[in-house]
Amino acid sequence: MDRRVFLGSLASIPFLPSAAHAWLAKAPAGSALHSRPIAGARRPVPLIGIGTSRRYNDPQTDEQMAALSASIARFVELGGQMIDTAPAYGRAEDVVGRLVEQLGVRDKLFLATKVGVDARADGVAQIEQSFKNLRTRHIDLIAVHNLRNLTDQLAILRDLKAAKRIGALGVTTSSDTQYADLEAAMRREPMDVIQIDYALDNRGAADRILPLAQEKGMAVMINLPFGRGRLFQATEGRPLPDWAKEIGAATWAQVFLKYIVSHPSRPIAIPGMAQARYVDDNLGAARGPLPDEAMRRRMEHYIGTL
Repeated sequence: MDRRVFLGSLASIPFLPSAAHAWLAKAPAGSALHSRPIAGARRPVPLIGIGTSRRYNDPQTDEQMAALSASIARFVELGGQMIDTAPAYGRAEDVVGRLVEQLGVRDKLFLATKVGVDARADGVAQIEQSFKNLRTRHIDLIAVHNLRNLTDQLAILRDLKAAKRIGALGVTTSSDTQYADLEAAMRREPMDVIQIDYALDNRGAADRILPLAQEKGMAVMINLPFGRGRLFQATEGRPLPDWAKEIGAATWAQVFLKYIVSHPSRPIAIPGMAQARYVDDNLGAARGPLPDEAMRRRMEHYIGTL
């Protein structure tokens, strides 16, 4: 049984903080995490971060909050930095801010959030609320969510960056229907970061967007790195191919993530991680060998045959 299957079988077990930390304490940290520089970051940011669009949006019990807290604690322990959230993700901003404050790890993290409203005044108000929710005076990155009211919101973000209240600014999308608008914005507007959907079975962003980000010197964040779960469905019950050993992948999650972060644009993938055991698994993709171009083609062919 590969590790992702084993870990997934534990998902229904109630979270027991002492037992979980006892198991995790035995997990080796391994080699250094592959990282990349981002504007405003104090140090290079590892290529795997935490996404919060679903799992952090509305925890209801102490056990659920404890699991999220353990995830962030383990993430920091292993050298992870980026946590990505947004006002549109329910209570996720507040949950992240609360847990980061309780853990006392704000200075170890790169916090990213978004602004997604139609009016300039609403953008200012939403951003100020984000500072309150995240319990911080400085946000490392704020991006315009789904290119919404792009001109006004980017103007606000530029003022905030000039005032050193944020470190970087950018735009996001998770739909190929917005790729043309995103490309136009990337050519027109000075930006530090873009965020886009990309996965082993969803490679449209590699045609024009990722190369353009390289050309413009923009950092890239990747949402939906597991193809909305399709990749796990396609490989369910299948053993890892022999070639997975060549890239140091011990689980299917690591296969999928190593494909992403090995793109020449050096993207940062942000899968959801609401259990500490998944932090170990996913961060493993930022360690060891990464696929070269020939291996990437081999991986694409393999997934295309399923």
